[in-house]
Amino acid sequence: MSGVFIVSDNIFSPVGATTTENFERLKQGISGVKQHHDTALADEPFYASLFDKETVFIKDNNQQYTKFEQLLIASITDALKHSSIRTSDAKTLLIISSTKGNISLLGTEPNTPALQKRIAMSTSAKLVAEHFGFINQPLVVSNACISGIMGIITGARLIRSGQYENVIVAGADVISKFILSGFQSFQAVSSGPCKPFDVNRDGITLGEGAATVILSATPTSADDIEVRGGAVSNDANHISAPSRTGAELAQAISKALDEAGLWAPAIDLVSAHGTATVYNDEMEAKALNLANLQNVPVNSLKGYYGHTLGAAGLIESIIAIRSLKEDIAIPTLGFEENGVSEPVNIYKQLLPGNFKNCLKTASGFGGCNAAVLFSKQ
Repeated sequence: MSGVFIVSDNIFSPVGATTTENFERLKQGISGVKQHHDTALADEPFYASLFDKETVFIKDNNQQYTKFEQLLIASITDALKHSSIRTSDAKTLLIISSTKGNISLLGTEPNTPALQKRIAMSTSAKLVAEHFGFINQPLVVSNACISGIMGIITGARLIRSGQYENVIVAGADVISKFILSGFQSFQAVSSGPCKPFDVNRDGITLGEGAATVILSATPTSADDIEVRGGAVSNDANHISAPSRTGAELAQAISKALDEAGLWAPAIDLVSAHGTATVYNDEMEAKALNLANLQNVPVNSLKGYYGHTLGAAGLIESIIAIRSLKEDIAIPTLGFEENGVSEPVNIYKQLLPGNFKNCLKTASGFGGCNAAVLFSKQ
């Protein structure tokens, strides 16, 4: 199987505007999660990782890009700076991953045919592609909270098939009253900063941000991390609640391992979805045990970023990739005491090690699950 390599990346979040800024601040235990008093988003105070209102995403917005599109453009711009990839190349594709896109415009604009077109993710993808001069029609991946990982898996498969030599995968989501109230209606939002896998966890913390990875058939250095394998599964269980057994996420992990030609003992680190809801973390713990990964160091990054929805899989994959490069893993902020029924190896301090292979997982509404494996060359 031909190799696919990550030759550049970016994280644009409330924690930092570059991957390096984000990783350095996470090593210092700095989180973007704060309490907010914003009646435009909620009547009561809430915790989330949000950009400051004065944050400038792109300098020139003559095209009247929305905040969602500006985030994508800012992240892709930085990733391209560190790459020689040409967007005008016929063998280069853009993939956009998001769960919500511009849907929040429904809450602020009259519902007209023009608005329906404006909120379509294909509209945003085309605008972003035109901004950078892509000649190929962009591809949109929107599959709940696995969208970011699914974008990476899709891009890798398109390169391995020979259709493209380079794929730029970018994901973003922004938090609005529409989105926050939706999660609150599920009673799924934590009363404080989230506590993944902890005995006192009581729900998610939301966040906004963007991230980009540039995939290529050709590595540019010996440090480039390889996308070794990936797979997607579905619980076929419930529209919003996850599987009660974890078997379906375990199936995605198993298929990803098979594609990578690896066994469970070869995995050195797991970057879990870890939303800090009662049911998600319990399901993930069961899945990790079914996959024989219960002793592997596991983290969740939701305590730093909140749940960034369609950007989560990309942001968290990039942090995992940097952990492989620097041989140091980020601890799970908010975790104190194990609160799941199956054993999982959650660590509370920076973890140095000799990491070669990392598994990243995600799950989402509709019962979707995804797993992707990253490896040093």
